[in-house]
Amino acid sequence: MRIIKFVLSFIATVVLVVGLNQRQFNLPALGIFFSPTAGFWQNAEPVEFSLPASINIDGLSAPVKVVYDDRLVPHIFAENAVDAAMAQGYVTAQHRLWSMEFQIFAGSGRLSEFIGKVGLPADRQTRRRGLIRAAETALEEWKKDTEYFQYIQAYTDGVNAWIDQLKPVDYPLEYKLIGYQPERWSVLKCAILQKVMSRTLSMREDDLEATNALNIFGKEEFDFLYPEWYDEQLPIIPKGTEWNFEKVTVRSDSFPATDKKLSHIPLTKPPEFAGSNNWAVSGKKTASGNPILCSDPHLNITLPSIWFEIQISIPEYNVYGVSIPGSPGVIIGFNENIAWGMTNVGHDVSDWYRIHWQDESRQAYLFDGAYRESEQVIETYKVRNGTTVYDTIYYTHLGPVAYTKEGDIYQDLAFHWLGAYPSNDVKMFFSLNKAKNYEDYVNALGYYTCPAQNFAFASKDGDIALWVQGNFPLKADQQGRFVQEGNTSANEWQGFVPNEQNPHTFNPESGYVSSANQHSTDPSYPYYYNGGFDDYRGRTLHTALSGMESITPDDLKKLQNNNFNLQAKEMTPLLLEKLDKSVLSKDEIGFYNEIKDWDYKHEKGLVAPAVFRSWFSNFYKQTWDEFYTLNDSISVLFPESWRTVYLLRDHEESKWFDITTTDTKETSADIVTQSFKSACQELLDWSQKNDQRPFWRDYKGTIIRHLLRQPALSAVNVDVGGDRNALNAVSKSFGPSWRMVVELGEEIKAWGVYPGGQSGNPGSPFYDDFVNYWAQGEYYDILFMKAPEQGDRVIGIQTLSKN
Repeated sequence: MRIIKFVLSFIATVVLVVGLNQRQFNLPALGIFFSPTAGFWQNAEPVEFSLPASINIDGLSAPVKVVYDDRLVPHIFAENAVDAAMAQGYVTAQHRLWSMEFQIFAGSGRLSEFIGKVGLPADRQTRRRGLIRAAETALEEWKKDTEYFQYIQAYTDGVNAWIDQLKPVDYPLEYKLIGYQPERWSVLKCAILQKVMSRTLSMREDDLEATNALNIFGKEEFDFLYPEWYDEQLPIIPKGTEWNFEKVTVRSDSFPATDKKLSHIPLTKPPEFAGSNNWAVSGKKTASGNPILCSDPHLNITLPSIWFEIQISIPEYNVYGVSIPGSPGVIIGFNENIAWGMTNVGHDVSDWYRIHWQDESRQAYLFDGAYRESEQVIETYKVRNGTTVYDTIYYTHLGPVAYTKEGDIYQDLAFHWLGAYPSNDVKMFFSLNKAKNYEDYVNALGYYTCPAQNFAFASKDGDIALWVQGNFPLKADQQGRFVQEGNTSANEWQGFVPNEQNPHTFNPESGYVSSANQHSTDPSYPYYYNGGFDDYRGRTLHTALSGMESITPDDLKKLQNNNFNLQAKEMTPLLLEKLDKSVLSKDEIGFYNEIKDWDYKHEKGLVAPAVFRSWFSNFYKQTWDEFYTLNDSISVLFPESWRTVYLLRDHEESKWFDITTTDTKETSADIVTQSFKSACQELLDWSQKNDQRPFWRDYKGTIIRHLLRQPALSAVNVDVGGDRNALNAVSKSFGPSWRMVVELGEEIKAWGVYPGGQSGNPGSPFYDDFVNYWAQGEYYDILFMKAPEQGDRVIGIQTLSKN
């Protein structure tokens, strides 16, 4: 049925596109697409499991059993790690080949090769920030470790074993839709995929916008608008922690490029709300006496899903969790001894430097009083159904020059990113997959550099821990917060914080560890860092865990699905107090009644969350109207949402409440009432357009989009509550991408769910069968097998044998 709906909508799109002589993407040969023998019809799968029972693959040293359970999760049983990696590559490609390759096209700046010139701007940005070169650097580092490199090569060989036996009739639907065929996989593509994830999780920065704000407002006002810490914050490592180490001496001087405004338009950045929750509670706080670990990374939710659930069992270890299609091993999961989960750290590890060229040829640039030669790389873009485009990128030792401003060569900006440094993060995951205790966990983390993650840990031994893990640049105070002058070594990173001095905690007295993307530490930590951090979820999580005793797995499932919004609790009473109800219309009084006694939970069937979200949004825009005006001509940093709460609570007479475009001098009370009226009008317009009341699930309109943005292949208007500031951080297109709860008793018990399905084929019954369960806050019992035996939940077994 889904494919039929898609085809009908696709035909309509074809008619519209051809009729208007405009193309959103290059259409395939429609005769092939609709062919009854090779077209989309062949992608419909039967409800019953139908994979072949036996397959021959070159390169295996011994047979591998792949047991599929009733959710199409493959449980791989192999005699060694190399065969297991090859089998993982094979079965992953079998179910997710197209999405694997699509991410590589996007991550390597090749979208225009199959969607035409519309993909060229994104391709240019990707290559100008040096992502491919970063992947090549990582690959060279991987090759130095022959043991672990053989696993990556085996995974690659497994992917290619699947690709090599494909015929056009077997191609995934999207290949037929766009009209191209799969490429062979490579180890470089594994590296590119790793850098794509690093880009999503470690490329956020506000250097350019902060530089302009400092120039416009001056230091005193800048410090008021953009403080880096506030007292209400509860960091991951508790306040008052003693740092029992000798700090590495850091040079204190740096030179930001703040002598003039920068008129560049900011490059596309990773999503602001990519985040996560994780925690572990010790046995002294649980009903069973066993540690329990929970993890739910918040990422862009898509179809096919970013995750692929899998079990890998060899004599050395038995591990279960989620993998990223295109990369070997388990990323988040558990084995027979430990469990781990990850959240993003948020430290800023991307800096911009202004380059001082010798002349307009850009052949040399000034550094420490002398000129250095630049490297010129010509990038080629083979635009589909268009002319080939060339672009010269200038590399300095600080990084590629991603920004250029025509007519003013001295505003060229080079991009310096931690992800471009040599790393072997894949080794960390392989080491973690087989770890047995805290010592193994710490040793494994030592290989991990970027993107920095908060690794929560629990073990059957009863230990719990959390490390803020990654390579963190040694910086002077405020260094990297602004665009810096690139002509002096005083602005270069001064090395990295020693790994053992990274913030961490082991078996704390509180009986739990937790993170939700908030600050890693309080300001007493000896090293300076800056970045983007959560303002609310971390405090909600800390409050909940500190008050819980005799905890059960069900308690923690409910906590993962908690819809309480601390931002709403802090802001709503302030707004209601200043609202002038005497000037409200009948409709506005109706919306007031919805929110006045609200408990701040973003439940899907309530109107109050929609009132709050619209009200706060309008209040923010009217309070900071000057910033929106400035942003029309020059990019400037906006104050954080928590600062807006602070302004209304503690500075109600602030000048910022005055709207500069009116003759009246508005007060905070005026802005509260005006913004409420604006919000009510938005809600009324929405209700009229949609012929219904603005219940939160509908107003929010959560959609799990297909990667090609085809509505018929997406899950639209998902019946779910939550909010980005709640632990259940479901927004329109972001949310908990893999909820996992693991109890580490004598027998491991685990539960999990993600918003998608194991198959990447829209014609499969396993394409999106988890979505409703996920939306309802339900979990599947994870089948953690010890041997490849038939059972009630097994729907089929494949044997992979060597030729």
